[in-house]
Amino acid sequence: MSGPLDGLKIIDFSRVLAGPLCTRTLQDLGASVTKIEPPRSDVTRFAAPVNANGMSGYYAQQNAGKKNMSIDLNIAEAREIALKLCEEADILVENFRPGALEAFGLGYKDLSARNPRLIYVSLSGYGQAGPWKGRMAYAPTVQAESGFTDNTLRHFGENLSAPQTDPLSHADVYTGLQGVIAVLSALHHRDKTGEGQHVDVSMIATMIAVNERAHVDFNDLDLQDEPAILGATDGSFFLGPNDETFVTAMSLVGTATFRFVVAAMRRPDLMSDPRFATPSARRVNLEALKEIVQSWIWSFQDMATLDAQFDEAKVAIGEIRSLAEVAESEWAEYWDATLEVPDRNGGQFILPGRPWKFSTGELGKPEQPALQGEHNKEICKELGYSAAKIKSMEASGALVGNFASVLSTMMLKATQQQQASKSPPE
Repeated sequence: MSGPLDGLKIIDFSRVLAGPLCTRTLQDLGASVTKIEPPRSDVTRFAAPVNANGMSGYYAQQNAGKKNMSIDLNIAEAREIALKLCEEADILVENFRPGALEAFGLGYKDLSARNPRLIYVSLSGYGQAGPWKGRMAYAPTVQAESGFTDNTLRHFGENLSAPQTDPLSHADVYTGLQGVIAVLSALHHRDKTGEGQHVDVSMIATMIAVNERAHVDFNDLDLQDEPAILGATDGSFFLGPNDETFVTAMSLVGTATFRFVVAAMRRPDLMSDPRFATPSARRVNLEALKEIVQSWIWSFQDMATLDAQFDEAKVAIGEIRSLAEVAESEWAEYWDATLEVPDRNGGQFILPGRPWKFSTGELGKPEQPALQGEHNKEICKELGYSAAKIKSMEASGALVGNFASVLSTMMLKATQQQQASKSPPE
């Protein structure tokens, strides 16, 4: 695989999402990644639907193209393999609870003594030290702890019949991307000094850092009736000329943004209408205002003409599309917004494409997602192990085969038997 990070070797001890996304992004940029998978495999291999080879779309999306070595770190020979790999690596990424790898002699101090240029990135919920370091951390819980969920609940307010969390794992994704930034920064430092370092990336700190409205809550600012600027608050849903559903990025309540919508409509009289003269008045009469805007929208023949009118007034609009609809758009074809990799069961997974285009060349396509332990022998041979020694380590359990496939087959058979038992007799 070519790319600006071509030549860098990454050892990926991570699992689930934050760490795998971090290393997948670095791989997309050209780095070579070897994933170290535990004996009972990465749990995302069993994210439904899963096929008989122990492969799921979830796993493939974050791990396609990575080499895979499955070892049992409880066995000394496996730990020795890991040490050898880290001696040759540029970067190590892990997202265990703090102290987990240290227990196997694979902490930063252990590895940097062998490889001073190693960049060791730890992704965790609350950091490698401090009062919360040992707590479990998943995206929904960290989002709750960091103020993200509170923002969501306050945003929707009475529109929620019951409290709801967000459907996507923002804390994992953002932390993974912050891990990428950390790696690139540490690489620049290493280029200048020759030194590696340990970088501690916290999920909760990440969620606070990416909250563009944090200043409001930290400083207890009173927005009164004005909505937060440049956000989705009070962004209205409308129906287009041909019943397309779309949203505006501009709030009809906010004073600054209301002017843009009025300008797009060529309706300056609305500014002096008592019902809409202040943010509080517009909030009280929001439905009436939306009806006026909606009637104006229906005066257009198509979305393209409407979009041009809004654009002239600096109002962005976006049509509600499913991912499948986006993938069929002319933009997606232009951008190569999707790519395909084998699902290891005779079919294909359609996955997201890359978010960048480099002027100096094209990025390589990812290879197929690896089966658990698929590259055990290949990597051991590269490290200098003989065929006899490899066979011995397989027998001892230091090298682990495709446990995911075994378990997946058992799960599929159990499901089929359950379905068969529910089928009415012929």
